[in-house]
Amino acid sequence: MKPNTNSYSNKKITVTYSPKCCMNSGKCAKQLADVFRTSVIPWINLEAAETSKIIEQINKCPSGALKYLLHDRDVA
Repeated sequence: MKPNTNSYSNKKITVTYSPKCCMNSGKCAKQLADVFRTSVIPWINLEAAETSKIIEQINKCPSGALKYLLHDRDVA
């Protein structure tokens, strides 16, 4: 994990966010606002959507600032 990377985990997935890489397009917050919240800390709430939806949104991140690691391959 890179320095200055934030990590959020639940039983199924770990999501990392690298603020230095983020281009602040807001795509994550606009398209999956229950998970990627701009006015609440912690700003990533992994319990607010299905893991497959979170992965789908992370794959749309234009800068690559959001990444994920599945804990169990059968989850997604």
